[in-house]
Amino acid sequence: MSDVILGIINFFTSALAGITGLGGGTILLGFMPMFLPASAIIPIHGTTQLASNVSRVWFGRRDLDFTHFRPFVIGAVVGMAFFGMAVKFVKLDLIPLFIAIYILLTQWSSTVNRLLKSFESFYLIGFLQTGIGLFVGAPGPLHLPLLMKKYDNNDVVVTVGSLMMSLVHVLKLAVYVALGFAFFDYWQVIVLMVVSASFGSWAGVKLRNRLPMAWVKTVLPWLLTVIALKIIYDNAVKFRWIGVVF
Repeated sequence: MSDVILGIINFFTSALAGITGLGGGTILLGFMPMFLPASAIIPIHGTTQLASNVSRVWFGRRDLDFTHFRPFVIGAVVGMAFFGMAVKFVKLDLIPLFIAIYILLTQWSSTVNRLLKSFESFYLIGFLQTGIGLFVGAPGPLHLPLLMKKYDNNDVVVTVGSLMMSLVHVLKLAVYVALGFAFFDYWQVIVLMVVSASFGSWAGVKLRNRLPMAWVKTVLPWLLTVIALKIIYDNAVKFRWIGVVF
């Protein structure tokens, strides 16, 4: 039953990302610690987000532009090689905590957001987006501010951004394959997530220019904050930090 609930959540978050180009992957990531063991969160999230982004690219393929993709590829590959070496030294039980802290920083720290939005190089963005993604799954739309400067058409921004994120997830999965993660042990939830992500992308592309989505910018930070705080609380209980502190 939990797999079905996760699939439903995935459908709606994938649709949200198909409409706005942001938020969906982060929301899904925030829910996943409630349904999956810590060691499986990033690999399974990467699998479903790859399906979500690839399907979004396919459904929006008429809006593809490869002008800025090459520098992003180079940066992403270097990021995979550099940060991939560090993943093996990270205690995987702490991954949900990393996710929660990252969510809170990106939603409420103006300093962090100014820094993330200041990147003007697709080489650097590819490097950071892949590297951070290995630890927190959804590094956030680091590429979107620069894409919005390069393109006036939102359909092009969403589709090119999805192409870039597809590469990030491919590289991230390659690292976890090399680390020996047993993807086959989770094949049922992976199949369900891939299918729901694809249908969600299709729905998002169809609804992109039909629904007023301005409210998302207001609601999204609060929703993500609640999710992040729950993750922190659950980890505090799990590791008995509450008893230590109080």
